[in-house]
Amino acid sequence: MSKEHTSLPMQTFSVDEKSNGHHDPINGHSNPTIGHQGLGAIGGATQPSNNGILPGGGAQREKKKIHPAVIIALWIALSSSVIVYNKYLLSNLEYPFPVFLTTFHMAFATVGTRALARFTHLLDGLADVEMTNERWYRNILPIGALFSGSLVFSNMAYLTLSVSFIQMLKAFTPVAVLLISFAFGLKQLSGMLTLIVGTISFGVATASYGEIGFDMRGFVYQVLAIAFESSRLVMIQVLLQGLKMDPLVSLYYFAPVCAAINACLIPFTEGLEPFLELARIGPVILLSNAGVAFGLNIAAVFLIGAASSLTLTLAGVLKDILLILGSMFLLGSTVTGLQFFGYAIALGGLVAFKTHKG
Repeated sequence: MSKEHTSLPMQTFSVDEKSNGHHDPINGHSNPTIGHQGLGAIGGATQPSNNGILPGGGAQREKKKIHPAVIIALWIALSSSVIVYNKYLLSNLEYPFPVFLTTFHMAFATVGTRALARFTHLLDGLADVEMTNERWYRNILPIGALFSGSLVFSNMAYLTLSVSFIQMLKAFTPVAVLLISFAFGLKQLSGMLTLIVGTISFGVATASYGEIGFDMRGFVYQVLAIAFESSRLVMIQVLLQGLKMDPLVSLYYFAPVCAAINACLIPFTEGLEPFLELARIGPVILLSNAGVAFGLNIAAVFLIGAASSLTLTLAGVLKDILLILGSMFLLGSTVTGLQFFGYAIALGGLVAFKTHKG
């Protein structure tokens, strides 16, 4: 999907210590002024604190130390679990209703964020966001629509493509972000960026060529998901400039928008079938599936400031590699040697992009 920290070395942080740095999805390096990228991403930063607060702001009397390795491991586990669980539900359990599933996730997140705002301090950051009707209609609504499209098409891709191949295709997202940024004059073309774009593009193309179970429909769905996600990231940079929204605050505003948009699409795309199949799937699977996705966003809050930008970039690469290996052993995905070669090239370009200093 789907990631913004200072360059402090890996060390033990209190859960209340925050970075005021941020990884810029357009420039690929730390930017201290831009807000959160959204659900599932490693979010943007809030104001740094030295008065003992939990993420979002609530006071606590005694700081509890959490080693960044624990936070990163939890994030990797939850991020991978969301992807594998969605694939398992949509494909293996033969519940092929990605629009309904996305709607349910967003409805769950809508209720969950409001419960956290009411009973915890995790969403105290809402007080720092001045949300007017004009800002909601001009900023939140269009970004939420792009977010909705990104989630729906991403889930639709799981119906016909393997998890491993989808992860390889996602490496193209920075290239799409850069191309959109170039088109709107937000970023100037340079020799280094051209090399990075070419490297990632070549790697993804090679990985795609080596895919045994290539399906054009699923490929188009994933390309559309990348296009929506890239457009969303660029619009966040433009429309939410200066707003400090961590993953949960961002989700608080975007989840109801996505849920409403997707709910309107269900009658035209999937009809009544998702509801008729609910008895077969059962509430435990649906609720646990949405709960894991929601837990990922909570973990992302604690991830903010846990380590340096490079460390988090490498953690993301490690997560993708583990996910590909996991899909091979758990879901029976087949990955060819040519795909490994192409993906290794794409990952090299991805690391170069995320550490690029402009």
